[in-house]
Amino acid sequence: MENFSELIKSRRSMRKFTEEELSQEEVVVLLKAALMSPSSKRSNPWQFIVIDDKNVLKELSHCKEHGASFLGDAALAIVVTADPLASDVWIEDASIASLMIQLQAEDMGLGSCWIQIRERYTATGMPSDEFVRAVLDIPLQLQVLSIVAVGHKGMERKPFDEEHLQWEKIHINKFGGH
Repeated sequence: MENFSELIKSRRSMRKFTEEELSQEEVVVLLKAALMSPSSKRSNPWQFIVIDDKNVLKELSHCKEHGASFLGDAALAIVVTADPLASDVWIEDASIASLMIQLQAEDMGLGSCWIQIRERYTATGMPSDEFVRAVLDIPLQLQVLSIVAVGHKGMERKPFDEEHLQWEKIHINKFGGH
């Protein structure tokens, strides 16, 4: 990627992937980005579960009623969890880590999509985090925030159109100030 401005403009959620696997080197680069993610007071409350097993990916694709079915076609999923006892802002810390993975994926020319788990439910009404916890045998002290699906892009998406930037949501010196 040329520069950060281009990276954030071209990073779009990707829900279609090719069948190409990721190399071990690519996976390591993604995980380094996660582990270098900033956290409050350097508490590093996160833990990451990496899934490349197709059967487990298919099973996890049922973690929500909507918006997770494509997970079965991803080359890789990184489940982002965190320990609330390690940080009172674990949600923010895990969110930043999730985005770091996505930005790293884009920089490598890979596609990714954030699947929200916290506060979501399966089609049968089970909390999504309980579902993921059961599938992956996650210990009780960890909360599941998201699953980041990663793979080789299965379609082209146009970069973000700056014409659609909502400048009216920017306020100078005070809210509503002109």
